[in-house]
Amino acid sequence: MTYLRALGRACALAAFAFLSWFDVLVELIAFALLCVGLVFFLGPAVEWTRHRSATARTLAARWCDVEIAAPYQPEPPEPARERDGWYRDGNTLYKRAFWVRWQHRLTWALEDPAAGREFTWQLLNPLCTLALPVAVLLGGPAALRGYGRWTRWWIGARPPAKPHRAWLHQHLESLGHQCGILALSLVQLVFSVWQLIVIAGVLPLATPVVLWGRTITDTLRREAGNWTGVRIGKPYLPPPGLPVPRPDGLYQVGKQLYEEPFWPVQHARRRWVLGDRATWRDFIGSGLIPLVSLALTLPVVALLGWGAFGLLTLWVWRPFVTSPVRWFPLPEVSTHLGAAAQTPLALVLLALGLAPTTWLARQQARFARVWLGPTEASRLAHRVERLKQTRTDVTVTQAAELRRIERDLHDGIQSRLVAMGMKLGAVEALVDTDPAAAKRLAAELRASSSEALTELRVLIRGIHPPVLSERGLLDAVRALALDSPLKAQVTGSLPGRIEEPVEACTYFAVSELLGNAAKHGAGRVTIDVGFADDELTVVVTDDGPGGAVPARGSGLRGIERRLGGFDGRLTLTSPIGGPTRATVEIPCQIDPAPLSPKTSTSSETA
Repeated sequence: MTYLRALGRACALAAFAFLSWFDVLVELIAFALLCVGLVFFLGPAVEWTRHRSATARTLAARWCDVEIAAPYQPEPPEPARERDGWYRDGNTLYKRAFWVRWQHRLTWALEDPAAGREFTWQLLNPLCTLALPVAVLLGGPAALRGYGRWTRWWIGARPPAKPHRAWLHQHLESLGHQCGILALSLVQLVFSVWQLIVIAGVLPLATPVVLWGRTITDTLRREAGNWTGVRIGKPYLPPPGLPVPRPDGLYQVGKQLYEEPFWPVQHARRRWVLGDRATWRDFIGSGLIPLVSLALTLPVVALLGWGAFGLLTLWVWRPFVTSPVRWFPLPEVSTHLGAAAQTPLALVLLALGLAPTTWLARQQARFARVWLGPTEASRLAHRVERLKQTRTDVTVTQAAELRRIERDLHDGIQSRLVAMGMKLGAVEALVDTDPAAAKRLAAELRASSSEALTELRVLIRGIHPPVLSERGLLDAVRALALDSPLKAQVTGSLPGRIEEPVEACTYFAVSELLGNAAKHGAGRVTIDVGFADDELTVVVTDDGPGGAVPARGSGLRGIERRLGGFDGRLTLTSPIGGPTRATVEIPCQIDPAPLSPKTSTSSETA
């Protein structure tokens, strides 16, 4: 009776598993709609498929005796209304909370690592359950428990990821990356054909259609970098500025004059889009990248399909037929011994198919970078544009800093010195008539001079901390960690002294990041300092609630402006629920002079 019950449960699980392919179809349709601009369906589709996964976890707990906890990250909190009645998301204000809530839930659903594992499980689980009734016939309830563990591994809660993953998991994930790059390149090809048709037939619509199509290409760039580590930058030239009118107030484009700037703006944007070489390189790449991706993916799929077909033929199909089975090009098999003899070859085919997937995925991304990445001309144009912007930011920041120093000197030190001068005059008047009162005033002057000296030191420390000059950047960061109310850990090493302006910039950036972490409820922070390839890198990670956006606060924008003066950049990763990871990167030179012998490579404060 136990075997019959287990067999019935196995058949029910197998039938239920095939509903996962319906979920996959729904998600693919929602993704296709996302590619054409209909963004409202993907998030609800992902959340809807989670109900089926929850049912699978419940059935595994009841029928397989394997408890499976939900693996998802905590749901995002409800949007908070600001005092003016509006809802803020980044630098955008909304009158209703619906849009903010929807965007947060979309990010929560798509950026959860469990979402990718769940999608893979939806694809593979029906194939696995094909063999489940046979496994139950051979192994009884133990086979059901094995299926429950398989389900828990895919859609159950997992401990924090370890630095080294299993070989099978890593290469299966790389196979998914290969297929993902191929799918995105095919989508880009379809939209590129549509853009060429619009350019050839309806030229006035070319600019918005091409700009809209660039979002598809940007998706391919972004995901290829996330999946393979091959960064593909945007190659497009900076957009044109607003047209400048003539002295008579008219706008001239060639030999045509316009009273309003609308048509000159349209002409300038069309020349910017169609005159940019990157636009045409995108079109060429949209035709070549799918061919190369297909050529790199087909051999892998063929080997895996050949090996999987062999296993299914030997162990799934053969037990149900009376005649011998055969999978090309091996001899016919009719016994378990013969199937066991041919099984290693099928496993070798599977291993040969999976082994090069990581390397092949990187080659696909590298080929995409050749056609979709920036050229030297576009890099130079972006650098000039960035230098213009950072020059303005640095000028404004320096003026504000000078005004702050002037205000602090005028309101602080200057007023104390004026009061001390007045007291000195009183001491001169009382020294002959009332020596006791003169002594009291002299003691007050001594205390005032000490306070003025302390205030002056604080002001100087705000301009350039003395610990930077005395000990260098690494020990200055450790001093910040000691003063921070958080439990801070500083790791890393520097081969010498960094340029002094870069040291000061990095010091104040780390100080601002620590202050933000403490202000927003973090309890622990790690700071890693490193230098490689003529670039200083500082990574600050805290366990706060996340949700930080540079446009939302003046502190992060101030860090970006400060780093812009040194051609540096701030990269912020702060999903809702945390953790927040801020990476400061500044190109600089280093003095290989030996550091102080007291410098160590790691410190921790509580």
